Amino acid sequence: MPRVRIGSARRKRVKKILKRAKGYRSGRHRLYRSAKEAVMRAERYAFFGRRQKKRDYRSLWIIRINAALEPLGLSYSRFMNGLKKADIQLNRKALSELAISEPQAFADLVDKAKKALAPA
Repeated sequence: MPRVRIGSARRKRVKKILKRAKGYRSGRHRLYRSAKEAVMRAERYAFFGRRQKKRDYRSLWIIRINAALEPLGLSYSRFMNGLKKADIQLNRKALSELAISEPQAFADLVDKAKKALAPA
């Protein structure tokens, strides 16, 4: 039985890693071992980054809502509680967009939330 050489399989594996390391600086795009480490690290950060992005956006929406509520005299937590009691089910992204683009509609929502918070 002839000896099996790994030439084509290795070349394929190396080319795949080096292709993904394109644009990296110095040996990280040229040397296989460095490139492999850099690509593995980049993939790990990308994985965590996709989850981090969701957290970042949620906190941005909350900050925007809170900033829009300040002149209307209501805190974020009381506003969200009022919306829940008024049975208004809008997510934070939609509320943030309303606060920016439709301030009058947002003010109406704040009034409804305040009425729901008032003691019956």
